[in-house]
Amino acid sequence: MSTALERHTADRLGDFYGRYAHLVDLVLALALMGCATLGSALTLPGAEPPDQDRVGVALMGVSCLALLKHRTHPRAALVVTAICTTVAVALGYLLTPLLLAPLMAALYWLATLTDRRTTRVYGCTTIVVMNVAAVFADSMEHLSLVLRTIGPIFWLLLPLAAGRGTLVRRAYLKSVQARAEHAERTREEEARLRVTEERMRIARDLHDVVAHHLALANAQAGTAAHLTRTDPEQAHRILTELTATTSAALRELKGTVGVLRRPDDPEAPLAPTPGLHQLPELTAACESAGLTVTVTTDGVPGPLDPGVDLTAYRIVQEALTNVSKHAAVDAARVRLVYEEAHLTITVTDDGTPRPRGTSPRGTSEPGRGFGLIGMRERAQSVGGCLSAGHRPEGGFEVTTDLPLRPYPSRATAPVPAPAPEQRN
Repeated sequence: MSTALERHTADRLGDFYGRYAHLVDLVLALALMGCATLGSALTLPGAEPPDQDRVGVALMGVSCLALLKHRTHPRAALVVTAICTTVAVALGYLLTPLLLAPLMAALYWLATLTDRRTTRVYGCTTIVVMNVAAVFADSMEHLSLVLRTIGPIFWLLLPLAAGRGTLVRRAYLKSVQARAEHAERTREEEARLRVTEERMRIARDLHDVVAHHLALANAQAGTAAHLTRTDPEQAHRILTELTATTSAALRELKGTVGVLRRPDDPEAPLAPTPGLHQLPELTAACESAGLTVTVTTDGVPGPLDPGVDLTAYRIVQEALTNVSKHAAVDAARVRLVYEEAHLTITVTDDGTPRPRGTSPRGTSEPGRGFGLIGMRERAQSVGGCLSAGHRPEGGFEVTTDLPLRPYPSRATAPVPAPAPEQRN
């Protein structure tokens, strides 16, 4: 709160100085001229004031006029002011803080407008000159040598320290403003990245649901059409299962779209998240489409994180969908290997790619999709990796290595680009 208020006040003062810089400089010069004139009239008790009143006023006037150029020529303004003050002290004027006011202002502006080395050189030189003038000045002969030196040193070091402090404060406020702007830009970029990731996640979910169920429905409808004349009872059973497939697709679509609704919307109840516990239903649906799936498990099944469980299920689902769509085979194998910290899933088949442009039962194939890309992205999102390709002994294999607990995705070895006959 205080930093924001100070930054706002500094911005307002900066705008005012930018608009009325010459007016501000003139007012400051007049004020310093008044201080210097008053200081030239002061003397020590019992000391005679100098006779050159007009000369002292003229010297102070020249020094204050030189300060009008302190913004563009801080070094020249300091040199002129120091010379005028030294001459005034040499003429017998008492060295007081009021007489030093123009010189102190020049030192302050020098410290705020120049680098550290320039401030040290010009500041130390000015202090030495003024101390020498104070030591040999007749107006200060009633004071001890210690008082003659300590006074000027203190009064001239004060504006130098204040100027450096102001410069550090300005740099601090500037850095705070820069960090705030950077944080705002970073926050906007992070929000855009999160929106993009959420869109990709929703797109993967919709692809998995639609592609899987439509592929099963396509296979079931083709099989039923093929058996309508030869085996009407089998065709009727398959059509009944087709109804269950489309109903499951609608339920999953409703659950996926329901995530986009507000959490407090009573009309959008969320369905349970799919997982490997639904593999029996998945294999049964595949068998109704003419694809026999064998599931084997090695190791002791351990509890999976919900995100990893969903990822594993979606990968198996998409792999079996690809087998049903692209492989001329009626069987597939799913192997789950549970290790201490990893789960390895392998989906294989012994079939050959279907002719390009066709899909089960001679229906037209819609074209290449994003199945392998989506599976690989899903695996990487929980810190796993995925590889897919043709097996040397024939058929196709998809292998996924997933951690039992998700962690940020790690870099995986590049997978060769799919050959023209590979699946989507």
